[in-house]
Amino acid sequence: MDDSFDNIEITPGQVKERLDREEPFVFVDVREPWERDTSYIAGSVLIPLREIPAHVGEFEDANEIVLYCHHGMRSLDAAAWLRSQGIAGARSMAGGIDRWSVEVDSSIPRY
Repeated sequence: MDDSFDNIEITPGQVKERLDREEPFVFVDVREPWERDTSYIAGSVLIPLREIPAHVGEFEDANEIVLYCHHGMRSLDAAAWLRSQGIAGARSMAGGIDRWSVEVDSSIPRY
């Protein structure tokens, strides 16, 4: 049985708790630069989805990587691809920055 996709999503609330506790993880925004110009979550680094393969080596030593996008689809694709490359700690923030804005920080602009 393939369990490589177990626990692949994390909620915005869980991400916020980890940020508040200063737990170590790599926080990646896989959206496009124009989207990041609109809104972003502090502490995240921008690596657009198409650039993830070029950065895979940077993730190999990370215990956990949390990726996010607008609604959670691109980040889910990225997390699944990273897991297929052996990066077991890759996770997608469910609902993306839009859900973050609704559930965690309403000061983050929705678009």
